[in-house]
Amino acid sequence: MRPSFILATCATSVAAVLLGPAAAAHAETPQETISRLQSAGYTVNVDRVGSAPIEDCVVTGVRNPQTVTDFVRVYDGRNKDGSRDIDLVPVVTSRSISVSLNCA
Repeated sequence: MRPSFILATCATSVAAVLLGPAAAAHAETPQETISRLQSAGYTVNVDRVGSAPIEDCVVTGVRNPQTVTDFVRVYDGRNKDGSRDIDLVPVVTSRSISVSLNCA
């Protein structure tokens, strides 16, 4: 394959991944975007410019997804030598994301 074709394919793939969520967010109302993110388990922080009602706002960005995990000890039996078998399992304790609205 030619390097220019490979580069073009990679650039298209990266653009689709980066612009896909933003394009989907613009097709939704602000409340639909917020509800979708909340149903996915996020705590949504809303930044807005202007004082119009939310139904008149436009989503300008969805950014800063944060995930906080803690490790929990899980006792799952005994080892061959008779000692307790302890594993540390990562557990997601919170997820947050910011949604920016233009309500001018």
